[in-house]
Amino acid sequence: MREIEFGVANVAACPLGRPGGWVLWIDGVAQSYVDLVDPTHLEFPYMRRVAAVFDTVAPAGRPLRVLHLGGGAYTLPRYLAATRPGSEQTVVERDAKLVALIDELLPLPDDSGIEIRIDDARAVVEETPPGTFDLVMADAYQAGVIESSTATTEFVAAAYEVLAPGGTYLVNVTDLPPLAFSRRQVATVRTAFADVCLLTELSLVNGKRHGNTVIVGRKPPGKLPVARLTQLMRTSGGAISHGALLDEFAQGAKPLVDGAIR
Repeated sequence: MREIEFGVANVAACPLGRPGGWVLWIDGVAQSYVDLVDPTHLEFPYMRRVAAVFDTVAPAGRPLRVLHLGGGAYTLPRYLAATRPGSEQTVVERDAKLVALIDELLPLPDDSGIEIRIDDARAVVEETPPGTFDLVMADAYQAGVIESSTATTEFVAAAYEVLAPGGTYLVNVTDLPPLAFSRRQVATVRTAFADVCLLTELSLVNGKRHGNTVIVGRKPPGKLPVARLTQLMRTSGGAISHGALLDEFAQGAKPLVDGAIR
């Protein structure tokens, strides 16, 4: 156990005995699963859905410029470093003690191309020059709650600006039925992005338990790889909402603005 700035962290070996597998726990909740032997192994379903987007928004193997907001144990940056060598990645994490812990116990390879920046996610986005990144991944949480400063129309507009033409924005949302917060996040992302979809698990859509939704926005209209993502979701037990289905999902939901997170 190690006290960090925003809780108590523990790094433990994979409970299933997978070689190279480690779990980062914060305040008793599993936050990240890292496989040091095979960084392409993603244990958490929502991370596999994020990876499906990573895999389909650009030709296989092409390096990307990526901004990750929220660090954890850097599972997704490690995945991209393995699948798209040469990618330039910046990870923004507020908790300096967590960064030190991961550097000590689960260090990144020297040639990963991943830069760790201890800073505030919103501040970094707002000071980044336009067109800097191909992809922005928003996964900033504190005590299990999404950082309010990264969940509003003002933030999404800023994220839109830092993306290059054709860029992609993703946000991970922890939610529970009836997915009220996810609906508002869809409405929020749609205020800036012309093409938006929602990826999730069927059990979450069916109202059986809590879980994660992944909202994806693409700058140009009609440029999300919906057909490929639909195929991947079907084979992995996931679900995708786009177009009319997403209209129905988000009907009546109001975008979030600064000062009104819930």
